[in-house]
Amino acid sequence: MTQQELNKLGSTLWNIADQLRGAMNADDFRDYMLSFLFLRYLSDNYEAAAKKELGLDYPTLAEDDKRAPLSLWYAANADDVAEFEKQMRRKVHYVIEPQHLWSSIAELARIQNDELLHTLESGFKYIENQSFESTFQGLFSEINLNSEKIGKKYADRNAKLCTIISKIAEGIAQFSTNSDILGDAYEYLIGQFAAGSGKKAGEFYTPQQISTILSEIVTLDSQEPATGKKLKLDKVLDFACGSGSLLLNVRKQLGTHGVGKIYGQEKNITTYNLARMNMLLHGVKDSEFEIHHGDSLLNDWDILNEMNPAKKLECDAVVANPPFSYRWEPSEALGEDFRFKSYGLAPKSAADFAFLLHGFHFLSDQGTMAIILPHGVLFRGGAEERIRTKLLKDGHIDTVIGLPANLFFSTGIPVCILVLKKCKKPDDVLFINASEHFEKGKRQNRLLPEHIDKIVDTYQYRKEEERYARRVSMKEIEENNFNLNISRYISTAQAEKQIDLQAKNAELVDLEKNIVSSTDRHNKFLMELGLPPLP
Repeated sequence: MTQQELNKLGSTLWNIADQLRGAMNADDFRDYMLSFLFLRYLSDNYEAAAKKELGLDYPTLAEDDKRAPLSLWYAANADDVAEFEKQMRRKVHYVIEPQHLWSSIAELARIQNDELLHTLESGFKYIENQSFESTFQGLFSEINLNSEKIGKKYADRNAKLCTIISKIAEGIAQFSTNSDILGDAYEYLIGQFAAGSGKKAGEFYTPQQISTILSEIVTLDSQEPATGKKLKLDKVLDFACGSGSLLLNVRKQLGTHGVGKIYGQEKNITTYNLARMNMLLHGVKDSEFEIHHGDSLLNDWDILNEMNPAKKLECDAVVANPPFSYRWEPSEALGEDFRFKSYGLAPKSAADFAFLLHGFHFLSDQGTMAIILPHGVLFRGGAEERIRTKLLKDGHIDTVIGLPANLFFSTGIPVCILVLKKCKKPDDVLFINASEHFEKGKRQNRLLPEHIDKIVDTYQYRKEEERYARRVSMKEIEENNFNLNISRYISTAQAEKQIDLQAKNAELVDLEKNIVSSTDRHNKFLMELGLPPLP
């Protein structure tokens, strides 16, 4: 899908959202819009697979017949339905009953059927509990179909949903049903809603440009990045995954079969549901990912809380954009936690290093971790200095990348990317100062493809460039008391231009001569006109 087509589809859907949300705020309406787009994707994918499976038996309808063709096949072949659904679970990993398909729901909306709301409710329940082999309980929990925001009485709510669904159906009918296109549209809308959500957007959205930098870095060979991308990553983890776009970006770098299993964790329930939908909508099978709703700092996910070292989850790539300088409650028990015991606890005022150590614990010896953090982690003292010093002495900090300010919806502060490895070859740290390389925007600054390529290329080949990148020895870092502030190692000051005083003096003398000559000529004209000359 071209950027132009994506923008057109995105703006079509965004305009529908703008027209229809009425009394609802943008965040509430986002959940309706994205859920219907998700249902459309699941249905299109399922119907295409059913058509292939049934071949000539797949019903053909007249052009003006808007029913789901599959509903006719189910009615005529009741004895074969169980076997057909078993086959579909094998091939597309899920089942949707004909009455819950998008085409059936859109038709009920078109004819303003009184039962639309009830059908939609039962369809959402079926998808959550029966469609997939894994259950996706609560997937649609953020959408209250009985909310008074869409109508005080059932009839009003039903009518409103009929309007919303009809408009969405009309809006996307002109576009291809290709899954990549709907996946792109979903991401586009998340971005648009994020732009309108201001600070809250940081909870669920990492701008694609930054996401691309992290995903390109972690997919390169960890020991020899210059040799290029790994063929496969067995396990990938994002412990603050938001809507999952960062994990999907890693998968995109290596292709559909390039990642074995995706692991994500998210504390916010709305965002957790967005992430699960986003995975399925991008064609990731339910057996290929696990997203957990919980608190990473407390490590309440059984998979990660495995005390037996032989069963410890080890990931080839860890990526994260955790909340910046998050206030948390470090306790004595957490001080003994296997993730923090060797390093100590991050201070109560900023959990940045707690998040970093959490992810780092689950990184494999051959893996790469890339995490977005505020600049404070590079130089703050106290407990953070002790953690930073140990990570440096143990040879785990590979690269420090400084990014421009105002790249995020949620904050204007400049941030950095830390690249960490359990086993790294170079005994120095690469510093990249990319803070001056961006395109200025009205609300947010942007990194253009050439800015992204320059950062990744500099990391990959460990290049040095004046005022941009430098490899710094551990001896020099130790002399700076393990302070990683980028300006200590890369000078960004512009050298003052040398002034040739003799040339400047000659220039001033010439100017003086010109002034005298011009004044004389001017005075002659004035005298001819009988006017007094200039002094």
